Amino acid sequence: MGVASASRRGPFSARCLTLPHTFTDPSGLSRYGWTDALDQDFTEHYEAGLLPARISRVDRGLCSAITASGPVRATFAAPHGPDPLLTPCTGDWAALRPGTDPHLVALLPRHSAIVRSPASGSSHGQVLAANIDTVVIALSLAVPLDAAKLERLLALAWESGAQPVMVLTKADLVADPEAAYAEAGALAPGVDVLVTSVATGRHIDALAALLRGTTVLLGPSGAGKSSLGNALLGEERLATGAVRTQDGKGRHTTVSRELVPLPGGGVLIDTPGLRGISLHDAADGLEQVFAEIEHLARACRFSDCAHDSEPGCAVQAAIRAGELPQRRLDSYRKLRRENAWAASRTDARLRDERARRQKAITSHLRATYKFRDQQP
Repeated sequence: MGVASASRRGPFSARCLTLPHTFTDPSGLSRYGWTDALDQDFTEHYEAGLLPARISRVDRGLCSAITASGPVRATFAAPHGPDPLLTPCTGDWAALRPGTDPHLVALLPRHSAIVRSPASGSSHGQVLAANIDTVVIALSLAVPLDAAKLERLLALAWESGAQPVMVLTKADLVADPEAAYAEAGALAPGVDVLVTSVATGRHIDALAALLRGTTVLLGPSGAGKSSLGNALLGEERLATGAVRTQDGKGRHTTVSRELVPLPGGGVLIDTPGLRGISLHDAADGLEQVFAEIEHLARACRFSDCAHDSEPGCAVQAAIRAGELPQRRLDSYRKLRRENAWAASRTDARLRDERARRQKAITSHLRATYKFRDQQP
Protein backbone atom coordinates (compact mmCIF):
# COMPACT_ATOMS: atom_id res chain seq x y z
CA MET A 1 0.00 0.00 0.00
CA GLY A 2 1.32 3.40 -0.94
CA VAL A 3 2.16 5.81 1.88
CA ALA A 4 3.83 9.19 2.13
CA SER A 5 6.98 9.99 4.07
CA ALA A 6 7.31 10.63 7.83
CA SER A 7 6.63 14.00 9.46
CA ARG A 8 7.01 15.53 12.92
CA ARG A 9 3.50 14.73 14.09
CA GLY A 10 2.74 11.70 12.00
CA PRO A 11 4.27 9.56 9.28
CA PHE A 12 2.26 10.91 6.36
CA SER A 13 3.48 14.39 5.50
CA ALA A 14 3.60 14.45 1.68
CA ARG A 15 0.51 15.98 0.18
CA CYS A 16 -1.38 14.70 -2.81
CA LEU A 17 -1.44 16.69 -6.04
CA THR A 18 -4.02 19.47 -5.69
CA LEU A 19 -6.19 20.16 -8.74
CA PRO A 20 -9.47 22.06 -9.06
CA HIS A 21 -12.34 19.99 -7.71
CA THR A 22 -15.82 20.88 -6.56
CA PHE A 23 -16.54 19.58 -3.07
CA THR A 24 -19.85 17.76 -2.74
CA ASP A 25 -20.87 15.40 0.02
CA PRO A 26 -24.34 14.07 -0.72
CA SER A 27 -23.67 10.89 1.27
CA GLY A 28 -22.89 12.66 4.54
CA LEU A 29 -19.28 11.49 4.73
CA SER A 30 -18.49 14.86 6.29
CA ARG A 31 -20.17 13.49 9.42
CA TYR A 32 -17.03 11.43 9.83
CA GLY A 33 -14.67 14.37 9.33
CA TRP A 34 -14.43 14.66 5.54
CA THR A 35 -13.58 18.25 4.55
CA ASP A 36 -13.09 20.37 1.46
CA ALA A 37 -9.32 20.29 2.00
CA LEU A 38 -9.31 16.47 2.11
CA ASP A 39 -11.52 16.39 -0.97
CA GLN A 40 -9.08 18.59 -2.89
CA ASP A 41 -6.15 16.41 -1.82
CA PHE A 42 -8.02 13.35 -3.05
CA THR A 43 -8.28 14.60 -6.66
CA GLU A 44 -5.66 12.29 -8.14
CA HIS A 45 -7.24 9.34 -6.37
CA TYR A 46 -10.64 10.23 -7.83
CA GLU A 47 -9.03 10.27 -11.27
CA ALA A 48 -7.65 6.79 -10.63
CA GLY A 49 -11.12 5.47 -9.85
CA LEU A 50 -10.56 5.30 -6.08
CA LEU A 51 -12.99 6.32 -3.34
CA PRO A 52 -12.37 8.05 0.03
CA ALA A 53 -12.88 5.94 3.14
CA ARG A 54 -12.26 6.42 6.84
CA ILE A 55 -10.93 3.44 8.75
CA SER A 56 -13.14 2.62 11.73
CA ARG A 57 -11.47 -0.58 12.90
CA VAL A 58 -8.37 -2.60 12.01
CA ASP A 59 -7.96 -6.37 12.31
CA ARG A 60 -5.24 -8.66 11.00
CA GLY A 61 -4.96 -7.87 7.29
CA LEU A 62 -8.51 -6.51 7.21
CA CYS A 63 -10.20 -3.31 8.24
CA SER A 64 -13.67 -1.86 8.54
CA ALA A 65 -14.10 1.46 6.75
CA ILE A 66 -16.81 4.04 6.17
CA THR A 67 -17.43 5.04 2.54
CA ALA A 68 -19.98 7.18 0.71
CA SER A 69 -22.06 4.06 0.08
CA GLY A 70 -21.80 2.72 3.63
CA PRO A 71 -19.46 0.49 5.66
CA VAL A 72 -17.17 -2.02 3.92
CA ARG A 73 -14.63 -4.65 4.88
CA ALA A 74 -11.40 -4.13 2.96
CA THR A 75 -8.00 -5.73 2.68
CA PHE A 76 -4.71 -3.86 2.72
CA ALA A 77 -1.15 -4.79 1.86
CA ALA A 78 1.54 -4.63 4.52
CA PRO A 79 3.90 -1.67 3.96
CA HIS A 80 7.47 -2.16 2.87
CA GLY A 81 9.55 -2.63 6.00
CA PRO A 82 8.52 -3.37 9.59
CA ASP A 83 7.57 0.15 10.70
CA PRO A 84 4.06 0.02 12.26
CA LEU A 85 3.76 3.79 11.81
CA LEU A 86 3.12 3.05 8.14
CA THR A 87 0.24 0.64 8.73
CA PRO A 88 -3.44 1.67 8.66
CA CYS A 89 -4.93 2.75 11.98
CA THR A 90 -8.37 3.66 13.29
CA GLY A 91 -9.05 7.24 12.23
CA ASP A 92 -6.97 7.13 9.04
CA TRP A 93 -8.38 8.42 5.76
CA ALA A 94 -7.62 6.09 2.88
CA ALA A 95 -8.04 5.66 -0.87
CA LEU A 96 -10.16 2.57 -1.50
CA ARG A 97 -10.36 0.53 -4.69
CA PRO A 98 -14.02 -0.60 -4.80
CA GLY A 99 -15.34 -3.86 -6.20
CA THR A 100 -16.11 -7.36 -5.06
CA ASP A 101 -12.84 -7.35 -3.08
CA PRO A 102 -12.37 -3.80 -1.73
CA HIS A 103 -8.73 -2.91 -1.15
CA LEU A 104 -6.98 0.04 0.51
CA VAL A 105 -4.46 1.50 -1.94
CA ALA A 106 -3.04 4.50 -0.05
CA LEU A 107 -3.36 6.49 3.15
CA LEU A 108 -3.88 10.23 3.18
CA PRO A 109 -1.49 12.40 5.25
CA ARG A 110 -2.30 12.39 8.97
CA HIS A 111 -2.77 15.75 10.64
CA SER A 112 -2.35 14.22 14.12
CA ALA A 113 -1.62 10.86 15.71
CA ILE A 114 -1.19 9.38 19.20
CA VAL A 115 2.05 7.41 19.16
CA ARG A 116 3.65 5.42 21.98
CA SER A 117 6.53 2.99 22.26
CA PRO A 118 5.13 -0.56 22.04
CA ALA A 119 5.27 -3.04 24.90
CA SER A 120 7.42 -5.32 22.71
CA GLY A 121 10.40 -3.00 23.22
CA SER A 122 10.70 -2.26 19.50
CA SER A 123 12.26 1.05 18.50
CA HIS A 124 9.29 1.65 16.20
CA GLY A 125 6.34 3.65 17.42
CA GLN A 126 2.80 2.29 17.74
CA VAL A 127 -0.06 4.49 16.50
CA LEU A 128 -3.10 4.32 18.79
CA ALA A 129 -5.37 6.64 16.79
CA ALA A 130 -5.00 8.98 13.81
CA ASN A 131 -6.47 12.31 12.71
CA ILE A 132 -7.84 13.15 16.14
CA ASP A 133 -8.83 16.60 17.41
CA THR A 134 -9.64 15.97 21.08
CA VAL A 135 -8.04 13.51 23.50
CA VAL A 136 -10.20 12.68 26.53
CA ILE A 137 -7.92 11.32 29.26
CA ALA A 138 -10.12 9.34 31.64
CA LEU A 139 -8.99 8.51 35.18
CA SER A 140 -11.15 6.94 37.87
CA LEU A 141 -11.72 8.74 41.17
CA ALA A 142 -12.35 5.33 42.75
CA VAL A 143 -8.57 4.88 43.07
CA PRO A 144 -5.89 7.37 44.21
CA LEU A 145 -4.75 9.72 41.48
CA ASP A 146 -1.49 8.48 39.92
CA ALA A 147 0.37 11.69 39.08
CA ALA A 148 3.12 9.93 37.10
CA LYS A 149 0.58 8.07 34.93
CA LEU A 150 -1.35 11.27 34.35
CA GLU A 151 1.80 13.09 33.22
CA ARG A 152 2.60 10.30 30.76
CA LEU A 153 -0.91 10.36 29.29
CA LEU A 154 -0.78 14.13 28.97
CA ALA A 155 2.57 13.93 27.16
CA LEU A 156 1.10 11.46 24.64
CA ALA A 157 -1.94 13.68 24.15
CA TRP A 158 -0.06 16.96 23.68
CA GLU A 159 2.48 15.34 21.36
CA SER A 160 -0.30 14.07 19.10
CA GLY A 161 -1.22 17.60 18.06
CA ALA A 162 -4.75 17.30 19.49
CA GLN A 163 -6.28 19.13 22.46
CA PRO A 164 -6.34 17.15 25.74
CA VAL A 165 -9.32 17.17 28.10
CA MET A 166 -8.94 15.62 31.58
CA VAL A 167 -11.99 13.68 32.82
CA LEU A 168 -12.14 12.32 36.36
CA THR A 169 -14.79 9.60 36.31
CA LYS A 170 -16.92 7.84 38.95
CA ALA A 171 -17.40 10.92 41.14
CA ASP A 172 -20.39 9.19 42.76
CA LEU A 173 -18.04 6.69 44.42
CA VAL A 174 -16.01 9.22 46.45
CA ALA A 175 -16.89 11.66 49.22
CA ASP A 176 -14.65 14.55 48.14
CA PRO A 177 -14.00 14.61 44.38
CA GLU A 178 -12.99 18.28 44.52
CA ALA A 179 -9.65 17.41 46.19
CA ALA A 180 -8.70 15.21 43.22
CA TYR A 181 -9.96 17.92 40.88
CA ALA A 182 -7.55 20.44 42.40
CA GLU A 183 -4.65 17.96 42.25
CA ALA A 184 -5.32 17.05 38.61
CA GLY A 185 -5.65 20.71 37.66
CA ALA A 186 -2.22 21.46 39.13
CA LEU A 187 -0.71 18.65 37.04
CA ALA A 188 -2.40 19.64 33.79
CA PRO A 189 -1.68 23.29 32.91
CA GLY A 190 -3.70 24.50 29.93
CA VAL A 191 -6.11 21.55 30.10
CA ASP A 192 -9.83 21.57 30.90
CA VAL A 193 -10.55 19.27 33.87
CA LEU A 194 -14.02 17.84 34.51
CA VAL A 195 -15.34 15.70 37.36
CA THR A 196 -17.98 13.34 35.95
CA SER A 197 -20.29 10.52 36.89
CA VAL A 198 -22.09 8.34 34.39
CA ALA A 199 -24.35 7.07 37.17
CA THR A 200 -25.67 10.55 38.02
CA GLY A 201 -25.04 12.28 34.69
CA ARG A 202 -22.75 14.85 36.33
CA HIS A 203 -21.02 17.08 33.76
CA ILE A 204 -21.66 14.69 30.84
CA ASP A 205 -23.33 17.52 28.89
CA ALA A 206 -20.42 19.84 29.76
CA LEU A 207 -17.98 17.25 28.41
CA ALA A 208 -19.98 16.82 25.20
CA ALA A 209 -19.81 20.59 24.68
CA LEU A 210 -15.99 20.51 24.87
CA LEU A 211 -15.57 17.83 22.20
CA ARG A 212 -14.82 18.77 18.61
CA GLY A 213 -14.06 16.78 15.48
CA THR A 214 -12.66 13.34 16.21
CA THR A 215 -12.40 12.47 19.91
CA VAL A 216 -10.39 9.57 21.32
CA LEU A 217 -10.86 8.09 24.80
CA LEU A 218 -7.54 7.33 26.47
CA GLY A 219 -6.77 5.88 29.89
CA PRO A 220 -6.10 2.74 31.94
CA SER A 221 -8.40 -0.26 32.23
CA GLY A 222 -11.16 0.33 34.76
CA ALA A 223 -11.26 4.09 34.25
CA GLY A 224 -14.78 3.88 32.80
CA LYS A 225 -13.90 4.95 29.25
CA SER A 226 -16.51 2.75 27.58
CA SER A 227 -19.21 3.79 30.06
CA LEU A 228 -18.28 7.41 29.40
CA GLY A 229 -18.43 6.74 25.67
CA ASN A 230 -21.88 5.20 25.97
CA ALA A 231 -23.07 8.25 27.91
CA LEU A 232 -21.81 10.51 25.12
CA LEU A 233 -23.35 8.27 22.44
CA GLY A 234 -26.67 8.08 24.25
CA GLU A 235 -26.82 4.28 23.89
CA GLU A 236 -25.15 1.15 25.25
CA ARG A 237 -22.99 0.57 22.19
CA LEU A 238 -19.56 0.03 23.75
CA ALA A 239 -18.87 -3.06 25.88
CA THR A 240 -18.32 -2.39 29.59
CA GLY A 241 -17.17 -4.54 32.47
CA ALA A 242 -16.69 -4.62 36.24
CA VAL A 243 -13.48 -3.65 38.04
CA ARG A 244 -11.67 -5.24 40.97
CA THR A 245 -12.64 -3.54 44.22
CA GLN A 246 -9.17 -3.89 45.77
CA ASP A 247 -7.30 -1.83 43.18
CA GLY A 248 -9.92 -0.45 40.80
CA LYS A 249 -8.39 -2.21 37.79
CA GLY A 250 -10.57 -3.59 35.05
CA ARG A 251 -10.37 -6.24 32.38
CA HIS A 252 -9.94 -5.29 28.73
CA THR A 253 -13.62 -5.13 27.73
CA THR A 254 -12.54 -2.96 24.76
CA VAL A 255 -10.20 -5.17 22.74
CA SER A 256 -9.72 -2.98 19.67
CA ARG A 257 -10.04 0.65 18.63
CA GLU A 258 -13.35 1.52 17.02
CA LEU A 259 -14.70 4.73 15.48
CA VAL A 260 -18.39 5.61 15.89
CA PRO A 261 -20.36 8.83 15.14
CA LEU A 262 -21.53 11.04 18.01
CA PRO A 263 -25.16 12.23 18.01
CA GLY A 264 -24.14 15.87 18.38
CA GLY A 265 -21.61 15.76 15.54
CA GLY A 266 -18.09 14.45 15.25
CA VAL A 267 -16.91 10.92 15.92
CA LEU A 268 -15.60 8.97 18.91
CA ILE A 269 -12.76 6.44 19.09
CA ASP A 270 -12.78 4.09 22.07
CA THR A 271 -9.45 2.40 22.89
CA PRO A 272 -8.37 -0.57 25.02
CA GLY A 273 -7.05 0.31 28.47
CA LEU A 274 -3.38 1.26 28.59
CA ARG A 275 -1.28 -0.64 31.10
CA GLY A 276 2.05 0.44 29.61
CA ILE A 277 2.48 4.10 28.67
CA SER A 278 5.94 4.44 27.14
CA LEU A 279 6.90 7.63 25.36
CA HIS A 280 8.08 7.76 21.76
CA ASP A 281 9.62 11.00 20.50
CA ALA A 282 7.46 13.16 22.78
CA ALA A 283 9.76 16.11 23.48
CA ASP A 284 7.16 18.72 22.55
CA GLY A 285 4.52 16.96 24.63
CA LEU A 286 6.79 16.96 27.69
CA GLU A 287 7.40 20.68 27.28
CA GLN A 288 3.65 21.24 27.43
CA VAL A 289 3.12 18.95 30.44
CA PHE A 290 5.94 20.55 32.44
CA ALA A 291 5.39 24.08 31.15
CA GLU A 292 6.14 25.66 34.54
CA ILE A 293 9.57 23.98 34.72
CA GLU A 294 10.37 25.00 31.15
CA HIS A 295 9.38 28.57 32.04
CA LEU A 296 11.52 28.60 35.19
CA ALA A 297 14.49 27.11 33.32
CA ARG A 298 14.66 30.16 31.06
CA ALA A 299 15.64 32.21 34.12
CA CYS A 300 18.53 29.89 35.13
CA ARG A 301 22.01 31.43 35.03
CA PHE A 302 23.32 28.71 32.71
CA SER A 303 21.54 27.69 29.51
CA ASP A 304 22.54 24.03 30.04
CA CYS A 305 21.51 23.99 33.71
CA ALA A 306 20.71 20.49 34.98
CA HIS A 307 18.61 21.99 37.81
CA ASP A 308 20.66 20.16 40.38
CA SER A 309 23.27 22.14 42.33
CA GLU A 310 24.27 24.81 39.82
CA PRO A 311 24.42 28.39 41.12
CA GLY A 312 21.62 30.63 39.91
CA CYS A 313 19.22 27.75 39.19
CA ALA A 314 15.70 29.19 39.08
CA VAL A 315 14.12 25.72 39.27
CA GLN A 316 15.87 24.83 42.52
CA ALA A 317 15.01 28.27 43.88
CA ALA A 318 11.32 27.56 43.18
CA ILE A 319 11.60 24.21 45.01
CA ARG A 320 13.19 25.86 48.05
CA ALA A 321 10.44 28.48 48.05
CA GLY A 322 7.76 25.79 48.00
CA GLU A 323 6.51 26.91 44.59
CA LEU A 324 7.48 23.67 42.80
CA PRO A 325 7.25 20.16 44.29
CA GLN A 326 10.42 18.07 44.16
CA ARG A 327 8.32 15.17 42.84
CA ARG A 328 7.41 17.25 39.81
CA LEU A 329 11.07 17.87 38.94
CA ASP A 330 11.93 14.20 39.52
CA SER A 331 9.15 13.14 37.15
CA TYR A 332 10.28 15.69 34.55
CA ARG A 333 13.83 14.33 34.63
CA LYS A 334 12.70 10.70 34.46
CA LEU A 335 10.42 11.22 31.48
CA ARG A 336 13.01 13.29 29.62
CA ARG A 337 15.61 10.52 30.11
CA GLU A 338 13.12 7.90 28.90
CA ASN A 339 12.19 9.96 25.88
CA ALA A 340 15.84 10.65 25.00
CA TRP A 341 16.61 6.92 25.22
CA ALA A 342 13.66 6.08 22.94
CA ALA A 343 14.76 8.75 20.46
CA SER A 344 18.35 7.45 20.46
CA ARG A 345 17.11 3.92 19.68
CA THR A 346 15.07 5.28 16.80
CA ASP A 347 18.07 7.24 15.50
CA ALA A 348 20.27 4.14 15.77
CA ARG A 349 17.71 2.05 13.89
CA LEU A 350 17.47 4.62 11.13
CA ARG A 351 21.28 4.73 10.84
CA ASP A 352 21.36 0.92 10.60
CA GLU A 353 18.63 0.93 7.95
CA ARG A 354 20.51 3.53 5.91
CA ALA A 355 23.71 1.51 6.24
CA ARG A 356 21.95 -1.66 5.07
CA ARG A 357 20.44 0.15 2.09
CA GLN A 358 23.82 1.61 1.16
CA LYS A 359 25.45 -1.81 1.47
CA ALA A 360 22.80 -3.35 -0.78
CA ILE A 361 23.30 -0.58 -3.37
CA THR A 362 27.06 -1.04 -3.28
CA SER A 363 26.75 -4.82 -3.68
CA HIS A 364 24.38 -4.35 -6.62
CA LEU A 365 26.76 -1.90 -8.31
CA ARG A 366 29.73 -4.22 -7.84
CA ALA A 367 27.77 -7.11 -9.34
CA THR A 368 26.74 -4.90 -12.25
CA TYR A 369 30.31 -3.76 -12.94
CA LYS A 370 31.59 -7.32 -12.66
CA PHE A 371 29.00 -8.59 -15.12
CA ARG A 372 29.80 -5.73 -17.53
CA ASP A 373 33.55 -6.37 -17.36
CA GLN A 374 33.02 -10.04 -18.18
CA GLN A 375 31.18 -9.25 -21.39
CA PRO A 376 33.18 -9.74 -24.61
